Amino acid sequence: MTSLISDMARSVGLPALKRAAGVVTRVLPIPQPMLLVGPGASERLGQAIGAFAHRRILIVTDEVIVRLGLMAPMTDALSKAGAEFDVFDQVTPDAPLPQIEQGIARFNDGDCDAIVAFGGGSVMDAAKAIGLSAANHRHPRELVGYFKGLHGPAPIYAVPTTAGTGSEVTVAAVVSDPEHHKKLVIADTRIVPRMAALDPCLMTGLPAPITAATGMDALTHAVEAYIGQWGTDFTDRMALAAVGMIYQYLPLAFDDGRNLVAREMMALASTYAGLAFTRANVGYVHAIAHQLGGLYHTPHGLANAIMLPPVLRFSVVAAQSRLAKLALRARLGAPGEPESQLAQKFLDSVEAMNRSLGIPRQLDALRDEHIAELAQSACWEANTNYPVPRVMSRGDCEAMLREILPDPTPAKPVRHPKPVARKASRPKVSRPKAPSPKSTRP
Repeated sequence: MTSLISDMARSVGLPALKRAAGVVTRVLPIPQPMLLVGPGASERLGQAIGAFAHRRILIVTDEVIVRLGLMAPMTDALSKAGAEFDVFDQVTPDAPLPQIEQGIARFNDGDCDAIVAFGGGSVMDAAKAIGLSAANHRHPRELVGYFKGLHGPAPIYAVPTTAGTGSEVTVAAVVSDPEHHKKLVIADTRIVPRMAALDPCLMTGLPAPITAATGMDALTHAVEAYIGQWGTDFTDRMALAAVGMIYQYLPLAFDDGRNLVAREMMALASTYAGLAFTRANVGYVHAIAHQLGGLYHTPHGLANAIMLPPVLRFSVVAAQSRLAKLALRARLGAPGEPESQLAQKFLDSVEAMNRSLGIPRQLDALRDEHIAELAQSACWEANTNYPVPRVMSRGDCEAMLREILPDPTPAKPVRHPKPVARKASRPKVSRPKAPSPKSTRP
């Protein structure tokens, strides 16, 4: 009986709470960082930070970035300006809590008063968590949730090296708890970086699979922000711009990683998508991806890319009008076509995009015995936090997860006496040179 009353209270109360939260997100002041965009932007950020005369700066990054020397232009600029800094390069994917604790110790021991996050989404999220924890003298676990810290962090600056997470403009830091195999979200408007450098030169060496996964991550941010129920004119504008740019430039960046125009446009698209979802929020794709990342350490962008098509299929009727508008922005149809037809075209195009980028349809790590718990956690996260267009039951989510179960181990192929060798070839597509952007601000 108690359980029934609790379930009834939950079903009655949550929609009202979500409506109230939606109103708050429309008026809540969320700072936007100053953006430096284009080749050499990271060096210019170093020059700008050097002028602020910080006592000591903690640079949060990872070992690969240090080994590749990607930070050299920025750190050289800091040194020329006389700025002192310390490099913490121990961040690994998912930003595990033990590493956050190490970063907090380095920040405090060095008497730092500013942070530069130089890397992908995990690095930026780690830097945010370090800054907020150090400012409040509290463990990151105690800051999970919304506005749990009394004090804001020291100034944070960001240099993203992938085009996907949008963390350089968001209010959230997603870290991982390896002990409990969970992703934890810390949200606070004060952890938004003060300045961010979108430097395409830092992204030209990204392998194609990472370019694909992070690009689809950005697309997921834009799509979920747009089809949810908390959108504003501003978030709609950012989401639509991001979708249009991703459809145009992600294939170019994937085919030719050294295409600076495509890299720059993808960096901007990721930022625009970040601006959209940091106010309009996300949905079931993220809720499920967080569980997959927590249990299997599946890269977040890859998990989002795999889950986006099935979640959109589930939402296609409820979000039909919005998906139709996305199809038009992606140039998949013409005005005047039925909304149902346009919505289906967009869904089909997402699946086609995944195929062209080599995104798998199944998740090899997924195990059937984990599905019930994964679905329960995902539904709890989404149904209590996200303004989804259609509410998903635990059974719906379980069925969706079973769609991405890996195929059973196939039988060994029969060897033919005279096998015919086939060499896969990729048709070359001639594309016009993309124009340089005229504006660097959203």
